Amino acid sequence: MAYNAVEMADWQISEAAEKNMPLPEDWRVKLGLEKDEILPMGRLAKLDFLKINERLKDKPDGKYIEVTAITPTPLGEGKSTTSVGLMEGLGARGKNVGGALRQPSGGPTMNVKGTAAGGGNSLLIPMTEFSLGLTGDINDIMNAHNLAMVALTSRMQHERNYNDEQLARLTGMRRLDLDPTRIEMGWIIDFCAQALRNIIIGIGGRTDGFTMQSKFGIAVGSECMAILAVAKDLKDLKERLNNITVGFDKSGKPVTTGDLEVGNAMAAFMRNTINPTLMCTAEYQPCMVHAGPFANIAVGQSSIIADRVGLKLFDYHVTESGFAADIGFEKFWNVKSRFSGLKPHVSVLTTTIRALKMHGGGPKVVAGKPLADEYTKEDIGLVEKGCENMVHMINVIRKAGINPVVCVNRFYTDTDEEVKVVKRIAEAAGARCAESKHWELGGEGALEFADAVVDACEEENDFKFLYPLEMKLRDRVDTIAREVYGADGVSWSPEAEAKAKMLEDDPKYADFATMMVKTHLSLSHEPTLKGVPKGWTLPIRDVLIYSGAKFLCPCAGTISLMPGTSSNPAFRRVDVDPDSGKVSGLF
Repeated sequence: MAYNAVEMADWQISEAAEKNMPLPEDWRVKLGLEKDEILPMGRLAKLDFLKINERLKDKPDGKYIEVTAITPTPLGEGKSTTSVGLMEGLGARGKNVGGALRQPSGGPTMNVKGTAAGGGNSLLIPMTEFSLGLTGDINDIMNAHNLAMVALTSRMQHERNYNDEQLARLTGMRRLDLDPTRIEMGWIIDFCAQALRNIIIGIGGRTDGFTMQSKFGIAVGSECMAILAVAKDLKDLKERLNNITVGFDKSGKPVTTGDLEVGNAMAAFMRNTINPTLMCTAEYQPCMVHAGPFANIAVGQSSIIADRVGLKLFDYHVTESGFAADIGFEKFWNVKSRFSGLKPHVSVLTTTIRALKMHGGGPKVVAGKPLADEYTKEDIGLVEKGCENMVHMINVIRKAGINPVVCVNRFYTDTDEEVKVVKRIAEAAGARCAESKHWELGGEGALEFADAVVDACEEENDFKFLYPLEMKLRDRVDTIAREVYGADGVSWSPEAEAKAKMLEDDPKYADFATMMVKTHLSLSHEPTLKGVPKGWTLPIRDVLIYSGAKFLCPCAGTISLMPGTSSNPAFRRVDVDPDSGKVSGLF
């Protein structure tokens, strides 16, 4: 049944739907799992992916569906909502469907954007658990990451306090001689804490640590999270965790977590994160939640592990890529798919009338403030102009050899004429287009959308990567900037170019993926430039090295690895009933 999404808050819909939510044993029977393949954790469960995949290794994969979006407003355009709505729509058509989504960060959940559980009748449940830590993966990742920083900073302190002979005799360690001005790693916390972006640590005496400048990033930007998203199994996870570059020594040689002898302990902290957590939609289609890397500062995908499980369990498996097609889809296309070897059948381009109006020249959209009237009243001119951004994203997806399905994620304030404009322009650009009212009506409101995706899945595609692995880093960045973002070229700061040349000359980095770091609010590096900006150059100021994940991350513009909390954050409205323990105010 569909709930009254206009009058009910998301947490209220979740609470109502949870009354009939399947429990772990119900899921075991429903999914045909063996008893040792499902690991109950209260009313949730984790899936033992190795056992499931081994048993089903000869079963053909299902259809692989990726969900992305046009350039969003600061409010987001509902990729998670659309992903859940598609599962519900396919379920309403009687299809064996499931999916995989990322775990939300506490940063956005307690800030302006709110939870990433979807919304309305297109919602993941149980919403409270999903929004407040789930089965502990992010906490385990924070412990693993920060343990590496404990190992790093204590090692620097001990090397300062002891000579080589004392160091060997008292600690059994050799001198790593880390350069305090070339420390790559920082600390992490799972909130938007701008006050921790730049800090000084080790203030006090010789027993209080090594005094130096340091930093905090948000947990979902941690390399440990990126590694979870791309790891094949626990052995691969452990190997990657031992290869993280924490900094460089005074001769310029990289120093790793393996050199610090901390990688194995990090893997021990993350041992339980390797298995996906099983949740479901408000209409009880199964959906795994696994990994949660940000898309503008990391890979922005749920895990390869979850996709491999889903393709064996379901005839239609839905996965979502963070932010717009220039970021999330580009990384799905050229990084995740290359690492996994999995070929997508179709990509869904989530589109809203609201975002199109913004790109067409509508008033500024500010998170936490009421929308201007232009966004809730019909304005065909703004929609038509804004469709330039949508057509650009359609063309990006088609460069991968995929014919996309445009989904108009319809809000109840949108008009039929506005939707007709989007359909006409999308179809003229070579894409299927369907409207969907999944937020308002659940699966019954997503039937047209589900039918378009089923049709697209039966169509052969010519999936291909944008660039070969043999291409040099700077040439890859130039190709992405021109072919995906629409830039005229790339400008490198002297420091970034020197670093890029060093990385290109070292064969160790030859097969590393190129993981762009860029704002999600524009095709360009400048968040205020909407639509399809022309006549601009992409500035690269640094290249981050994620040697465990095997990523080289060129940083465009001034994007921060630690977001800030707004003046009207969501945590002001979150509460818990002291008698029942029920959480309210999540949205």
